[in-house]
Amino acid sequence: MTMTPEQATEFAGTFERLVAHVGEAVLGKADVVRLALTCMLTEGHLLLEDAPGTGKTSLARAIAATVDGTHSRIQFTPDLLPSDVTGVTVYDQGTRAFEFHRGPVFASIVLADEINRASPKTQSALLEVMEEAQVTVDGVTHAAPRPFMVIATQNPIEQAGTYRLPEAQLDRFLVKTSIGYPDHASTVEILAGAAQRDRSGALQPIVGTADVAAMIRVATTTHVDGAVLEYVSRLAEATRAAPDARLGVSVRGALALVRTAKVWAAAHGRHYVLPDDVKVLVAPVWNHRLVLDPDAEFAGTTAEAVLTRVLGEVPAPLERRAAG
Repeated sequence: MTMTPEQATEFAGTFERLVAHVGEAVLGKADVVRLALTCMLTEGHLLLEDAPGTGKTSLARAIAATVDGTHSRIQFTPDLLPSDVTGVTVYDQGTRAFEFHRGPVFASIVLADEINRASPKTQSALLEVMEEAQVTVDGVTHAAPRPFMVIATQNPIEQAGTYRLPEAQLDRFLVKTSIGYPDHASTVEILAGAAQRDRSGALQPIVGTADVAAMIRVATTTHVDGAVLEYVSRLAEATRAAPDARLGVSVRGALALVRTAKVWAAAHGRHYVLPDDVKVLVAPVWNHRLVLDPDAEFAGTTAEAVLTRVLGEVPAPLERRAAG
């Protein structure tokens, strides 16, 4: 079943209402909000690499409040244990049975603050729930809520006492981006409302979690022409052949780009994906999946520069082609 033009129009209308509502708490960052909501509706996870005080927590709370979901915040520190994230099984002497006490990961929107400050063992506690939306403790599987999204943050400046996220974990994040500082007008508006410590606290939900689940299902029916699929495949292959890249984009990364492009197209009122959708999303979806050659990285080459070059070398399709 393929999405109809009417469904695409309705999807785009709801999406823009969500963007505007979250934008009441995160001022002047409509593009970042669109990317974050696209990530949620793709059932992916978001990695924000940003300086402190740029609104990362406000973004997570605003999204949770907008979709009538739950929100939790985990401050990652070197002494944080995996059970502090997932939960722990405790023996109840009254009932003489073991009971599972859920950890903060069981929320619609989970903010993993400064994720790279925790040990690799604790970081790995998120791998299962990010990939399979479930947590297994003592052999028992517990399902995560839906929608479920991890918004993880890390500080790009201060690296002392941090543990770099391994490639396998970075690959679990659908999108990596940054919020950045607001523009002058937005900053003045924020300062004018300084008495209000948390703008997201005043937000009321405009859709329920069931509505979000329905939007997720509808977005998967967005049409992707065979020529666009071949274009994504050629782009991924070009990253693997790039001389500056030690490790290119995997098949999982290519799938992530296609799934994200479906939501992005629907959010713009289209029931089909254009090559331009792919071009817009290549950087946020693939930047963190490239592993650069150490010599190239030392010379100042960035993943974004490699992807820009790849986009310039691989021609975009001009004609439709049926998927085989």
